[in-house]
Parts: sequence; C-alpha cells; structure tokens
Amino acid sequence: MIIVGCGRVGSTLALGLTATGHSVAVIDRKPDAFFRLRENFSGKTIAGIGFDRDVLEQAGIKEAGAVVAVTNGDNSNILVARVARESFGIQKVVVRISDPRRAEIYERLGIVTIATVKWTSDRILRRILPDFPAIEWTDATSSVVMVERTFPDRLVGEKVLELELHDARLSALRRLGEAVIPDHKTMVQQGDVGYFTVQKDALQDLDKFLAEDKS
Repeated sequence: MIIVGCGRVGSTLALGLTATGHSVAVIDRKPDAFFRLRENFSGKTIAGIGFDRDVLEQAGIKEAGAVVAVTNGDNSNILVARVARESFGIQKVVVRISDPRRAEIYERLGIVTIATVKWTSDRILRRILPDFPAIEWTDATSSVVMVERTFPDRLVGEKVLELELHDARLSALRRLGEAVIPDHKTMVQQGDVGYFTVQKDALQDLDKFLAEDKS
C-alpha cells in the first residue's frame, strides 16, 4: 500500500493500516512531515515528489495493491493517480480532491475521489480494503444501520429492487459520481455502490450475499 501525503489523513491511514498488519510506504516531499508517524511505525517513509516514477518505484509500487493520494494539492493528487493507473496499472487508486466539480469529473473517469470535508479516513480504507467493516449510520437503539457496499460484478444486469436482500433494503445507489434513487426498472451496473439499510444482526448476511460467488 502506498500513501502519498503525510498530513493528518495520510498519517492516520498509515498508522491504521500498519496496525492491522498491512505493508505501507508513505511518501511526502517534506521529510519533517513524518513526525506525525509514531516511533513504532513499521512502514517505509520516502521523501520525494509523489508522482515521480522513481520515487514511486522506491516505495514499491510494482508490488503495491493500492495507492492513495492525500496531499494538499488537487493537481498533485491527480498526477499521482494518473501515473499509478497509466504507468503502473494500479486499479485501486483513491485521491483527495477539494474542488467538488473536479472531483465529479475524475470520478466519472473511474478515479475514486474523496472530498476533504465530506469524507473521512475510514471511507478511504473501504475503497482499498473491500472487507473493511465500515458503517455509515446507526440508529439510537443500535439495531438498524446504514452501510455502503459495492455491488459485485455477478449482479450486473439484475434489477436492484428484485434482489433477495432479506432483512436489508437498498435506499440509494451511487453511479458515476451521482446519487440515484432506484426504481423497478433500475439494473445493477458495473461499479455501482449501494446504500443499504439493514438490521444490525443481519449485516453479516448482507455481506455474505454480496461476496458470495455464484458462478
């Protein structure tokens, strides 16, 4: 895993990932930015420009499963994303974009974007770690939750309101950066993200259904 930018978000991600046993390399152009990482940080730190191919190779991008760009500059983050995707073939790329108009454009191009204010580090983790157990909302009694989950490719072409979700209900879809309220004609498309309201004790059943390979 490579993280470009060692600010508050980048350092939080790096510490969280290493704590769960993941190999992490952190890149920042300012060497003193690494002070945010505790002394027991087990990952690698590289001082340099995050979109420089040599720097990325030094960080181990050829073996990396994902790249996250969370510097303070939109342009730098986009350059990191393009180099990671186009030069090294990294599929899981997440970038932080402050300008919502630009974020929408890049999400339409298949680059997952995270807005500075509206998104937090756990949502980035969810995009690079599919099994990350994130919950969007919980009711006061903690019996009902809303979760965000990506539809598997095996459900592409299925009518979303006819899926056998049991104790879960699909509230909305996010498709190409835009929210969609599904109706009886809406079919699952590749890359669709669903927002499911579900009884908390049935959450594992929902995750099992979405993860199950029925090929």
